[in-house]
Amino acid sequence: MSNDMSFNAVMGRKNEIMKKAVGIDYENYEFSGIGFDYERMMRETGYSLQEVQDVQRASGVGNTPLIELKNLTALARKFAPKGKGARIFVKDESCNPSGSFKDRRASISAHNAKVKGYKGIAAATSGNYGAAVASQAAMKNLKCIIVQECYDSRKVGQPEILEKDRKCECYGAEVIQLTVGPELFYAYLRILEETGYFNASLYTPFGVVGIETLGYEVAMQCREMLGKDPDAVIVTHAGGGNVTGTARGLIKAGASDTEVIGASVDLSGLHMASDRDFNRKSFTTGHTGFGIPFATWPDRSDVPRSAARPLRYLDRYVTIKQGEVFYITEALAQLEGLERGPAGNTSLTAAFALAQEMDEDKVIVVQETEYTGAGKHILPQLSFARENGIEIKFGNPDDEVPGESIILPEHPSLIKARDVDLNKLKNSYIKNCVKNNDVEIATDDDVKFLMEDTKSDKQFVLNSLNNLNVRVY
Repeated sequence: MSNDMSFNAVMGRKNEIMKKAVGIDYENYEFSGIGFDYERMMRETGYSLQEVQDVQRASGVGNTPLIELKNLTALARKFAPKGKGARIFVKDESCNPSGSFKDRRASISAHNAKVKGYKGIAAATSGNYGAAVASQAAMKNLKCIIVQECYDSRKVGQPEILEKDRKCECYGAEVIQLTVGPELFYAYLRILEETGYFNASLYTPFGVVGIETLGYEVAMQCREMLGKDPDAVIVTHAGGGNVTGTARGLIKAGASDTEVIGASVDLSGLHMASDRDFNRKSFTTGHTGFGIPFATWPDRSDVPRSAARPLRYLDRYVTIKQGEVFYITEALAQLEGLERGPAGNTSLTAAFALAQEMDEDKVIVVQETEYTGAGKHILPQLSFARENGIEIKFGNPDDEVPGESIILPEHPSLIKARDVDLNKLKNSYIKNCVKNNDVEIATDDDVKFLMEDTKSDKQFVLNSLNNLNVRVY
């Protein structure tokens, strides 16, 4: 008898489908209360750093150059107080096979799929990850399906997503394009169940350990070039895997004193699943529409327990504006001769502002770039925004309203990094843990897990639980 393929029936089988498609029994790592054994899951289901390096080396991934941005540093110093203006470096991840750091994640998922005997590999993504999975699948002679959330109800698609479709198909992948809404996950579950393909989720241990080499390389290259660890590494934050993997790699390199800073584009007020809002944003990733929800509840992902847990590692979290990113993208090209995609310049924009707070002898590393192309370039993105009624002008980026305007800074001194209250996010996360696990009494093990998962001391967690009327037993 064939399975019931109705929406409710398929969604009801999601854990069973995901277990087969990922090959991980997450129940093995669950504690009795709120938490789970995160480090054991990463250790037993992932790969060692050496194994990851070997896999990536065989597929041409990693060992990308670390480049000092001397002209952007000089520009930042013009607006910094005397003695301030840290040296800005960028890890040029556009040198990976498909043109982004996502190749690091995809390489391990594709390797694992091949080793475990899967016929093919699938991913649900509208971003660079689809191209990365398609590229690595081609190298491994695996079939590949990429499912994209591509259009609004008018069948109008964003130029950046359409660019990703072109790139995925170039690598031989089958691309299934859907409109925005809940059908994406439903369609993806059906595909996994019907094909038996491996789920190259961004949120498995495979997807996170692949990025550990990025943080590790940053530390080792800084030591070789500068004789020291970077003082700060700034990471574009969306679903949390980029932050998590980079930070874990820095830790494995022994760079435990390096500050880990997350950066997202401010898209506050726009709903990511809204048909109206879908084409009123110029960034499909690296924005607060992912960064905030995934920080406050990482297990909203497509696996029972996400390996991407940004609050475990973030020391600071800032936002920047869409217009500021477009401006820095143009500045990178004209001042440094590097034309890279805007989404990858999210963290560079924040670094330009943050460098002005730091002493001149400090080093801040932007840990990724991405390729650019016909749809990812700033010109088609700005043209598309204007066609959708977005006002585009020069002025003060603080006046920008997501979904209504994109304000390019009329002077580079107006570019800012705006701090997000990490304690507020941590309290929201603890609240979600209590709510989603229906907890009235927390154990010492629950408290310990929450301390680790929020990078907080015991008193912070106890105060948060007390404010939720949760007793600690």
